[in-house]
Amino acid sequence: MTEETHSSTHPPLPPTTEDDRYAWLRLLRSRRVGITTFYRLLAEHGSAQNALAALPEVARAAGVDGYEICPAGVIDAEIKAAKAAKARLLCLGDGDYPSALTDIPDAPPLFWAVGDTALFSRPAIGIVGARNASSLGTRMARALAQELGSEGYVIASGLARGIDAAAHVASLGTGTIAVMAGGVDVIYPSENAKLAQDIRDQGVLLSEQPLGMAPHARHFPARNRIISGVSSAIVVVEAATRSGSLITARDALDQGRDVLAVPGHPFDARASGCNLLIRDGATLVRNAEDVIAALPRRVAPEQAQPQADLLADLPPPPPERRSLRETASLHQRILSRLGPSPVAEDQLIRDLSVPAGHVGPALVDLELDGKIRRQSGGLLSLGN
Repeated sequence: MTEETHSSTHPPLPPTTEDDRYAWLRLLRSRRVGITTFYRLLAEHGSAQNALAALPEVARAAGVDGYEICPAGVIDAEIKAAKAAKARLLCLGDGDYPSALTDIPDAPPLFWAVGDTALFSRPAIGIVGARNASSLGTRMARALAQELGSEGYVIASGLARGIDAAAHVASLGTGTIAVMAGGVDVIYPSENAKLAQDIRDQGVLLSEQPLGMAPHARHFPARNRIISGVSSAIVVVEAATRSGSLITARDALDQGRDVLAVPGHPFDARASGCNLLIRDGATLVRNAEDVIAALPRRVAPEQAQPQADLLADLPPPPPERRSLRETASLHQRILSRLGPSPVAEDQLIRDLSVPAGHVGPALVDLELDGKIRRQSGGLLSLGN
């Protein structure tokens, strides 16, 4: 199964009751259940409740004995913390779930949001860049955010210091979305605590991580895919050649978003990533007019995909059973082709020359067993 093939003749329904939403949260928080595994389990078992009941047996079949689903107490504590933070749980298929985010292959099944979720219904532009931004860079980020905001666009960014913070501050009055790497109630960096409070009051904070979760390095690439996912385009203002901003740009390209960049002096390392993007085909940005001119024509609301169809792109039913020997052989072939460096899932399937319908369940087994690890953008690597 490739990441972009999420279709089923009998897709599971979105959560319609509090019990359903509770089960979705519990399933996603269960050990070694990543986003792709979550969708596959939902498609195979028809509901999160059924998937939870089946998960220990699924894990046992994958060679994991003594598997336990996420304890109910953990979910109760998360919901209690969400109430204290005034956070709202949005699930795929909800009316306020960002429609743009449903376009990406690894859309979060659910996330927590604090603030004005109506902003998700408006077109957004992502503005990202260096944490150690120059004075000119922060001025450019502020100008772009203000001008794009005045044209009706919401600004999305990652609440980091530097370019992100400048873009958020400049768009508070017109609409800003801050995507967080840790829990929606954990402000990082701490110096942006006042800004985060202002965004709670005038914009919206969101995170797919549990409340109380401190951000770790592995969370930031996943966060970046959501910044680009909620946006029509990504504008990189300043970025080094190796930086999180270029990861966001790569995610945007993988998601079919436009990538734009502000050029800089060749001797300034903070501009090297932007100049590289422009060399490789990104649109050069001088002002907001350049950004707007590069955007595709806006789709009228009546032409947009109905929310009821959002779950039509879920994984197919499981293929026919294979023998234990065949399954073990396929597992070994998969592991032999993976290493610490991530590999695209569709490339792995091509290399194996095995039908995607057989590889998908094997990857679920290996993920539950902790032998492989999924990363954003449909990438796979060996587990820890």
